[in-house]
Amino acid sequence: MIDPNQHDRFVLRQRFKMVINHYVFSVPDGSEGDGEPFCFVEQKRFKFKEDIRFFTDETKTQELVRILARQRFDPRAKYDITDATGGKIGGIQKVFGKSLFRSTYKLFDAQDAEVATVQERSLFTAIFRRVVGLIPYVGDFLELLPIPYHFDFRSGETLLGTHSRRRWKFTDIYDMDFTADTDHRLDRRLVLATAVGLDALQAR
Repeated sequence: MIDPNQHDRFVLRQRFKMVINHYVFSVPDGSEGDGEPFCFVEQKRFKFKEDIRFFTDETKTQELVRILARQRFDPRAKYDITDATGGKIGGIQKVFGKSLFRSTYKLFDAQDAEVATVQERSLFTAIFRRVVGLIPYVGDFLELLPIPYHFDFRSGETLLGTHSRRRWKFTDIYDMDFTADTDHRLDRRLVLATAVGLDALQAR
């Protein structure tokens, strides 16, 4: 079993299913390949209270991480990130005001202290994507358009990592690079949870 905290680079793929958001993580193998999957995630849509679970294999026998909402239907809700035993890893909270123009999140450690901010890299692109989403018919195919969807993880002005969507792909594929976080300020399990949250929790 791969320990995420022993790695700095990950690949996230989203698989299409009708009523479930399905995500798969892998660690690049160093030869320009994406590596073998090590983490599988499912999010059932239309739930009153979010509960997203990460497993080490597709049989769902071993849980790795869980995202659990504290409140229902709250755009400012904080999501707790826990390990397989229920131990606190950290938290994610959407910054509602800033997210109207550029999606922004705060990350917290196990003691609920803020450790990083995650924000869309380009304000212009963020606004452009929102405008395109309002265009009749075109907005229905927003995810298929080659609009960059990139995020930066920062502690103050210090860049800790990047989360970048690959262009010209029919399904969503993201490359994550946290080699800049040499001190491992961010638990990599919190990083994986945030990567899924940037997609799964966007409309929440």
